[in-house]
Amino acid sequence: MSPALAKALVTLLAGALFGFGLSLSTMIQPQVVLGFLKLQDWGLMLVMGGAVVVALLGYQLAPRLMRRPVLDDHFHPHPATWNRDTAVGAALFGVGWGLCGVCPGPAIAALGAGNLELLWALAGIGLGALVQGWRADA
Repeated sequence: MSPALAKALVTLLAGALFGFGLSLSTMIQPQVVLGFLKLQDWGLMLVMGGAVVVALLGYQLAPRLMRRPVLDDHFHPHPATWNRDTAVGAALFGVGWGLCGVCPGPAIAALGAGNLELLWALAGIGLGALVQGWRADA
């Protein structure tokens, strides 16, 4: 099997697992997410906290326990820079999340569950990404 095909299959499997987890945790239901954002439902806090712990452990432990990643030749650093654009983008993302009750991953997963109303949210996400791309090029 070629490395490109192996990466594509692992990516597909990871995406399917992620979508299943979002569905199982009810994050694809905007009313559940909005209840969480209103501090009325703390179940998603456990889900998100668990995801943060797993990601943190993965990013911290994998490079220490493995010589190289399974499907690459080295671990890549993930630098993060905070600036005005990052803060504005985070604020807009949060406002959009609060207004519609979904972020991009759960919105796509919800389409698979038949919630076609979230096409409006995905259209807004796409429009925001397009405007940001135009602004960044200017």
